[in-house]
Amino acid sequence: MADKWKHTALLVIDMQKDFIHEDGQMLVNGGRAIVPNVIKAVEVARQRGILVIWVVREHDPLGRDVELFRQHLYNTGKVGPTVKGSVGAELVDGLVIKEGDYKLVKTRFSAFFATHLHSLLQGAGINNLIITGVQTPNCIRQTVFDAVALDYQSVTVIFDATAAATPDIHAGFPQKLSFVEAPKGQTIALEGKLFYDLLIYKI
Repeated sequence: MADKWKHTALLVIDMQKDFIHEDGQMLVNGGRAIVPNVIKAVEVARQRGILVIWVVREHDPLGRDVELFRQHLYNTGKVGPTVKGSVGAELVDGLVIKEGDYKLVKTRFSAFFATHLHSLLQGAGINNLIITGVQTPNCIRQTVFDAVALDYQSVTVIFDATAAATPDIHAGFPQKLSFVEAPKGQTIALEGKLFYDLLIYKI
């Protein structure tokens, strides 16, 4: 069991103030409710020796590295969403990067797209991923799809440590995930238990 933990990483995706706070520019309405579960996930991961990777958005102040459909948000004369160094780009209160954790900056939905995440995980001997954060139809789903394409042995989404803009959207995520057929030798799982229980009974 302990040996598998050494080959497992926890991805905490976009748990930043602009996505979680009520006045955040990219508010995900379900985000605040999952903060305690994400905090617990991180705590237990550290106890088990699981690598914690903080996946965050940090954008250029002029929006030159954002998606085309979001560029208008950076031409208003005000600080745009999750601009590097802004308050909105900070992790939400209660979540802290500590020694031994890793911070990864992305500029698109997937944590793998145009980042060095795959090479980092390969170098660390990681072949199992556990995913938390926001939001399920975008960054969570796309990261899962890419992880499967890159042949990670198991990819687990913690359902009650992830969220979407509305409960209905989040509730529909399992159906969308069901369209992904795991190749032989791989598993894709959606867990509804708290992360603490997952680590005791599944990892």
